[in-house]
Amino acid sequence: MTVTIRRTPATLALAALAGVLLFLPQSSWAAASSAAASDSAQQDSVSIRDAEAHLNKSQFNEVKVAVDNGIATLTGTVKLYEYKADAEKRVLHSKGIQAVRNLIQVGGPNIPDRQLQDKLVEKLTYDRVGYGNAFNAISVRVQNGVVTLGGHARTYPDRDSAIALVNTTPGVKDVVTDIEVDPVSLMDDQIRIAVARAIYGYPMLQKYSIDPAKPIRISVQNGHVSLYGMVDNKGDRDAAFLRANGVPGVFSVKDYLQVANQPSETNK
Repeated sequence: MTVTIRRTPATLALAALAGVLLFLPQSSWAAASSAAASDSAQQDSVSIRDAEAHLNKSQFNEVKVAVDNGIATLTGTVKLYEYKADAEKRVLHSKGIQAVRNLIQVGGPNIPDRQLQDKLVEKLTYDRVGYGNAFNAISVRVQNGVVTLGGHARTYPDRDSAIALVNTTPGVKDVVTDIEVDPVSLMDDQIRIAVARAIYGYPMLQKYSIDPAKPIRISVQNGHVSLYGMVDNKGDRDAAFLRANGVPGVFSVKDYLQVANQPSETNK
């Protein structure tokens, strides 16, 4: 059976109205999307100009900035890792910037990993001498110019000083910071002093206090003591462990001291 629909003037008018109603939201959406895209592009342009103003320093001459929807991408080269990190901080404070993708390459000399690591270790051993250096135990590892800092720092200034020292060293291509800052504790501070007196007050261990940059390092976290550094022989190592263990209030002692010219071991 065939059904025929009669198209009266009224039905034709309703169909035309429905078509208009369907078309209007689409055109309005397209116009709104176009306006939003235009506003976003204008904002990105403002962000680029502001970011470039923040980078108006000679060390950033080779750095380029691109911005897409508030995400800044940095490219180019700098001479020191410090400049790469500083560029990111500066751009992050620019107008409209929500995040930074830092693709800047660090130029400067290419130093063999072992040579660079030895250089950084030496610098760090003399860092903060006179400010409780013996209570910092910061480790350094270098691979393909990327420096990883680990271990413990007694305070945030100690940690930040170590990071700044590495950031400004030629040859460093990138820095990974895994340094743990010891918790603030009056009890731990008292234990640090007591352990230091117990170790350096012992006649056979007093020699390790002669060079302030190469002590037996004492790290304390919530009453737990760890010893780091290099000693001349196993007798000195055992004596330091026993002296630390005998301090009242110490819950445990981990001995990471290394004996010169011998494989490393750990007393726990």
